[in-house]
Amino acid sequence: MFLGEYQHSLDAKGRIIIPARFREQLGECFIATRGLDNCIFVYPPEEWHNIEEKMRSLPFTRADVRSFMRIFLSGASELELDKQGRTVLPANLRDYAHINKDIIIIGVGTRVEIWSAENWETYTMNSSSSYEQIAESLVDLGI
Repeated sequence: MFLGEYQHSLDAKGRIIIPARFREQLGECFIATRGLDNCIFVYPPEEWHNIEEKMRSLPFTRADVRSFMRIFLSGASELELDKQGRTVLPANLRDYAHINKDIIIIGVGTRVEIWSAENWETYTMNSSSSYEQIAESLVDLGI
């Protein structure tokens, strides 16, 4: 399970350091794609496979399914770690997530998310004010 929050920076070659705790679970090769809320979702291969299986079962005759799959899958890239634990973030994903320099990498259970530091700060400020309300609404879902 991916947990925690880490601050890093994008280097001049578009590389980021993946936190050591995440490297073990991601493996040497993993998938990154457009996430929700203008961040990048990162999945280990086995979790990506699970997502692909679920997507195959969706009705492609629905326009919303086709639209989501096109955006989600066309933005996906297979990334590899170098010996220093770095990977190059593709330009299309950096642009999508508005990543220029400072980044936040967070663990969110089955995936890792990569955020621009500015977007993460805005998101947490907006969500923090309703954190208790969100928690209460999750009780209805059995969490």
